[in-house]
Amino acid sequence: MEELDIIKKVFLLAVAKREEGETMQDTMESLVNTGMFDMKEAKQVLAELRDSKHLIGDNLSMSGVMVANAAEQEFKLQ
Repeated sequence: MEELDIIKKVFLLAVAKREEGETMQDTMESLVNTGMFDMKEAKQVLAELRDSKHLIGDNLSMSGVMVANAAEQEFKLQ
C-alpha cells in the first residue's frame, strides 16, 4: 500500500474524528483554520483522497479507516 503524506493522514484523521452532523465543508474549514493549507488545497486533497478510494463520498472507506487509525497511533507516539 502506498504511503500517504502527512497532510492526507491528518485530513483522514479529521474526517474520522468528526462530530455527528459535521459536514465535509466544516471539516475542511477546521483544517484551513489551523493553517495547514488554504481552501483550494483542501479541495485538492479531498479530491485526491476520493480518487484513491480512501474516501467514498464524504465518508471513510475501509482503507481510509485503517490509515486514520494508524495515523492516530503514530501521532500519539510522537
